[in-house]
Amino acid sequence: MKVRVRFAPSPTGFLHIGGARTALFNWLYARHTGGTFILRIEDTDVARNTQEAVEVILQGLRWLGLDWDEGPITGDATGPSKGEYGPYFQSQRKENYDRRVEALLSRGLAYEHEGAVKFKMPREPIVVSDLVVGEVTRELTDREQLDPDFIIVRSDGQPVFHLVNVVDDLEMAVTHVIRGEDHLSNTPKHIALFRAFGVEPPKYAHIPLILNSDGTKMSKRDKGASLTAYIEEGYAPEAVVNYLCLLGWSPKANREKISRQEVTELFDLPQILRHNARFDLTKLRWLNAEYIREMSSDRFYEMAVHSLAKAGIDTNKYPVSYVKAALDTCKDKLKLLTEAPQFADFYFQDEVAFDLEAAKKDFTPENKPRLLKLREALSKLTSFDAATLGNTLQSLAAELGVKPGVLVHPTRLACTGKPIGPSLYHLMEVLGKERVLQRLDRAIAMMQ
Repeated sequence: MKVRVRFAPSPTGFLHIGGARTALFNWLYARHTGGTFILRIEDTDVARNTQEAVEVILQGLRWLGLDWDEGPITGDATGPSKGEYGPYFQSQRKENYDRRVEALLSRGLAYEHEGAVKFKMPREPIVVSDLVVGEVTRELTDREQLDPDFIIVRSDGQPVFHLVNVVDDLEMAVTHVIRGEDHLSNTPKHIALFRAFGVEPPKYAHIPLILNSDGTKMSKRDKGASLTAYIEEGYAPEAVVNYLCLLGWSPKANREKISRQEVTELFDLPQILRHNARFDLTKLRWLNAEYIREMSSDRFYEMAVHSLAKAGIDTNKYPVSYVKAALDTCKDKLKLLTEAPQFADFYFQDEVAFDLEAAKKDFTPENKPRLLKLREALSKLTSFDAATLGNTLQSLAAELGVKPGVLVHPTRLACTGKPIGPSLYHLMEVLGKERVLQRLDRAIAMMQ
């Protein structure tokens, strides 16, 4: 039996991080088993669904690198798709649902009730053999014991989630349903519907929920809930994929940084953890910094320049070699690519704005003669590389009988306008002798 799994989001605004994790686990299982990953759009909620929201989902999955084998190519429900089991939008599948409802009605497995259609639910409890959760028997509630039947077509003619979900999984030959644990309570109804249609249900694997760091359930309004935020905030997609893998699944030896290729080789459903996963933004940012450091230079330059441009910094006015050298000094400092402007903006400004608090502390009368001496020593250098600059500053500090930091802090502030940033000697090398001397002169002129 070839594995066929699906991700079936509702296009109601954005791709939730929990949905992205569900898509990833389905994609990983398909790739691990050599199976098929299907994308299906559950767009029957006409009032809330939009084509723009579908495009956001497609964009998010592509950004994560989750290519689908079957499903829509664009956000247009009537547009092209790939695969033999379409249409892949529920709004285009009403005939399929009507046909299936007629079959249930004709066999006495469903009946009309106050303009709606209800499914005759078996009275005995249904056992769910879940690949993650184990054997689950959902007892009927008091109300369900009186009447366990449930609506499958509303009085306005709209089929409900339980019906369309099952019909689509049946007709698309889905073998494994991997979804959030919040759907576990629906599963007995779905199993009953499959059996009513005369087929065995797919295997189910309900994955743990993603919680906020404080243990509350992550809602759409919570920070970190929208995948779009990670795209806009300068995360590397491979870092987000790596982190999502760790939310409910764990490689051996408690490793945290693991490549997509290795996860694909290792991933299997019984390894999915039972307990809910807490979202840790600090850990994600740490992972992101690791991936930025390992990024190829060209990719880093492209993404960092894009981030600078969004912040209104035009790097086109500068030689490419200068831009690259400037960004190289920042690569190990960034946790997010959107931090590039705050670390690198001074390279692309004629005059830097000084941090006022730092200026009060470092641009003092007693530092003025020290900075004048440093300026004089720098002006005599014939080589302006980081090693020479470091030796010059440290030699002068020893001569003045002060710690190197006494010179480092006002010099950094003079060159960058900030008390923190890239390595001082390397940034001075990139700025070049002329710029550094000009910036020292401006700082010295400010000192009383």
